[in-house]
Amino acid sequence: MRNTAKCLMLPAFTLASIAGGAAAPQNAQQPATQQPAGQQQAGQQPTFRVQVDLVTTDVIARDGQGQFVSDLKTDEFEVYEDGVKQDIVSLVLTHGGRVFNVQSPPPAPVQEGIILPAARPTNDAAGRVFLIFIDDLHLDFRMTPRTRDLMTRMLRNLIHDGDMFGIVSTGTSSISEQLTYDRQVLESSIKRVAGSGLRPEDIIKTAQSSQGHPELRYRAHVAFSTAYQLMRNLESLRNRRKAVLYISSGYDFNPFATSRLKYQSEMFGDSAENIDPFTDQRFQGQQFAEADLVRELAELTRAANRANATFYTIDPRGLVAGPDLDQQVETAEWQEHIRETQDSLRVLAEQTGGIAVVNQNDFEPALKRIDNETSDYYVLGYYSNNPDPLKRTRRIEVKTSRNGVQV
Repeated sequence: MRNTAKCLMLPAFTLASIAGGAAAPQNAQQPATQQPAGQQQAGQQPTFRVQVDLVTTDVIARDGQGQFVSDLKTDEFEVYEDGVKQDIVSLVLTHGGRVFNVQSPPPAPVQEGIILPAARPTNDAAGRVFLIFIDDLHLDFRMTPRTRDLMTRMLRNLIHDGDMFGIVSTGTSSISEQLTYDRQVLESSIKRVAGSGLRPEDIIKTAQSSQGHPELRYRAHVAFSTAYQLMRNLESLRNRRKAVLYISSGYDFNPFATSRLKYQSEMFGDSAENIDPFTDQRFQGQQFAEADLVRELAELTRAANRANATFYTIDPRGLVAGPDLDQQVETAEWQEHIRETQDSLRVLAEQTGGIAVVNQNDFEPALKRIDNETSDYYVLGYYSNNPDPLKRTRRIEVKTSRNGVQV
């Protein structure tokens, strides 16, 4: 009996000659080799070659009762890339937050003229890796107490002694803490968190451009670009599963479209009856707002997958009903806005193997689940035998031969 556990699309292994170099994906080493100048024919363009070495992916194995199985061996796993079986060359077990090298990969071929000492495999290492991403640009100021309480619960129930963590905010909280083991850093950061998100009236009653609310788009760009750069930085941390605790109220690139157009019409003395934001010329540039959001989310999730990072998105708003009494927003538009923002958080989590904690007031069960998923897992490694450099995505399928175990 073989149990299929995990299928995902790897990011592209893209070849790109840039100023004599090559673009390289995460979880692999790509030495670029060039033919010596003395052997090139006159007028011949130099040739660049890129080889993908070690590819890694994380796996969680559980029995029928949902308990983690920590004694699987290398020969009990099978990895397929696009249906072709791969030879597993490395297996790293993380159990209870401690890392054990069950099987280390063979050393890379030594280049001519370079002598390197043999690498020492680490027998075990304590701690997990967390990145707390606070998108305070998309957190209402009134959510500040709930956000601080959520972070306090993380400190008490999720981040334990020996765990490595970093904290980054996108806006006025001005938090940027490098990876550390010092829990006092997190305690002091909690006091500095303050939401600065736009209110519905700020979005509706502000001058619009052809692409919608300019401040709204700018804030979203800051949030996505900051998270994207963090994922690029996490690529240097290998053979570890990185958990990103993504605290945000989500994203909507075209919120309250009808209310915005009605307000603009009233400001210019136009009739506010029978307004359609999808046919009005002033809003035609926003017809592709949803596609723009999908593109931004796709780029960020691809970067997270390259970095072997998992997003656990948390909406501190909790269970959302209707708009507050002081917010002049139609109920239908408010519900559509909430759905759009929550869906964006679900995409970030689901496309990176995490969970989205949205539309719920009790965060304790979710934090416990995150604690379990980040404490116990395997990391499998193999050398890809797919020689086609033009195939931009690879489908990885992991199976186990042990009966009653699913991964």
